[in-house]
Amino acid sequence: MSSQLETLNSSIDEVAALFDVQLNDAPAPVEEREALKAAPKFGTVFSDHMARVTWKDGEGWTARRVEKYGPLQLDPAAAVLHYGQEIFEGLKAYRHADGSVWSFRPEENARRYIRSARRLALPELSVDDFIGSIAALVRTDIEWIPTGDEAALYLRPFMIATEAFLGVRPALEAEHLVIASPVGPYFSGGVHPVNIWISQDYARASRGGTGEAKCGGNYAASLLPQIQAAREGFDQVCFLDGQADPAIEELGGMNVFFVKANGDIVTPALSGSILRGVTRSSILQLIKDRDINVTEEHITLASLKAMLESGEIAEAFACGTAAVITPIGRLADHDFDVTINGGEPGKTTMDIREELTDIQNGRRPDRHGWLTRLA
Repeated sequence: MSSQLETLNSSIDEVAALFDVQLNDAPAPVEEREALKAAPKFGTVFSDHMARVTWKDGEGWTARRVEKYGPLQLDPAAAVLHYGQEIFEGLKAYRHADGSVWSFRPEENARRYIRSARRLALPELSVDDFIGSIAALVRTDIEWIPTGDEAALYLRPFMIATEAFLGVRPALEAEHLVIASPVGPYFSGGVHPVNIWISQDYARASRGGTGEAKCGGNYAASLLPQIQAAREGFDQVCFLDGQADPAIEELGGMNVFFVKANGDIVTPALSGSILRGVTRSSILQLIKDRDINVTEEHITLASLKAMLESGEIAEAFACGTAAVITPIGRLADHDFDVTINGGEPGKTTMDIREELTDIQNGRRPDRHGWLTRLA
């Protein structure tokens, strides 16, 4: 059964109806839209509309609307451009076999959006408005949702500080927007393991910083290490916590899990500088459902190296909204280089990935009430 979203004060229909829909006067021609949906590239093609809500100090959130997708008009002194006051989220809308459209745990994204806003001193958007803005946009651009294995409409809610001023204080004006991009399978040609470089030169975030918030600065900080890893022949970077005895935290945009040879599974414990991944928490539940022993631990780099070199770790994978679950085939840094499971996807990894994607796409029962119908 689907979630009834006890966090919503009103039904999704009621909340979505609050958004004034102003249709695009020049939408993409049907033939062009269908061609783009047939071969979508992640984050490069966008639907005809975007959802938007405006906030001003003293007035709150007003002017809920869906409008034509297009450039934003910002004053050169807008706070977001100078002080990085912005946050974002990422989730998907899935078309099921009967034509209905669903999202996966959107209330969790809404709660994380609230936490991120609080950390960045931005106004907090209610769960109602967050899910309502998504539903309003999806219903308007429902024809942009692709079909096929692991195809979906990727949704990007984001909030920016728009007040024009130069001064270090929270902005008094902001905008919440949602844009949508049709996407296909993250891996073309099937799921394949990625090679991960462990960075000891750069940290993604620090204790007391913004690591737990989903904000652009965290991702900007990961780009230079990513470039360096690519030069070494690696796909992604795994970051450490920057302490004297460094511990594993997460990749630039994904959480990480390790499957031991005895079947147990371990993942880094949330520390305040690790993103609280919605996919991560869902995987933890699915592992527990299988009666597999799973623990959240402080995993030092030294202990990880010892487990890898002794063969105690049999599989490793990363997880996030875009790729769902990504097998890790190789881990390395300046001091070691270990291939995991012969560089092939592990059985446990792929079994959990299949179960999770089946739930998201309506192919398996939703035992935990994670799915919410949008249209």
